[in-house]
Amino acid sequence: MRYHPHGQSGTPDGSAHTDVWTGRATNRAQWLLSLGGCAFMALGIELAVDSAWTSGIAPLAMSVVGCIAVGLLVLFGTLAFVHVAVKVDKECLEVRCGHIGLPRRRIPLSQVAGADFAPRVTPRHWGGWGYRWRPEKGTAVIVRRGEGLVLRLWDGHTFTITVDDAESAVRVIRDRLRPASSGATR
Repeated sequence: MRYHPHGQSGTPDGSAHTDVWTGRATNRAQWLLSLGGCAFMALGIELAVDSAWTSGIAPLAMSVVGCIAVGLLVLFGTLAFVHVAVKVDKECLEVRCGHIGLPRRRIPLSQVAGADFAPRVTPRHWGGWGYRWRPEKGTAVIVRRGEGLVLRLWDGHTFTITVDDAESAVRVIRDRLRPASSGATR
């Protein structure tokens, strides 16, 4: 979302300073889904602790394990995609999901053929929220509907990310992809 210059410009060796663009997108609805995961876990714990189950231990154990497993899958599956953070530096684009940064993907800019702004990315077009792959579309990290960044890779694949201020990310990436002008004046 912001263009952050790091380092020093005008260094003694004449090199330019390093610029890093960072952006983020958030989906607060994922928190509601994670509450559903907590509810499944609570139901499993309640069954394990205070159950008047009379059908035997095997059905009770299967119910407890099933509720807790579904609860954990829903909880961690939704919390992993509450937000996405994108960082573009001079060498690569890095995407980190959720609070612990997993899943994570680093794409060297040397593998990027181009970058495009997508004004309207929706989870429905990708089959839902999360880390998605569709043979006809490529790979995507979708945490909300709205603007996004589409990378065209040299191997013919695409990588789409929903991120706020995607237009500025596209500008930064395109600037990095331009070859250095030859014969620059000192």
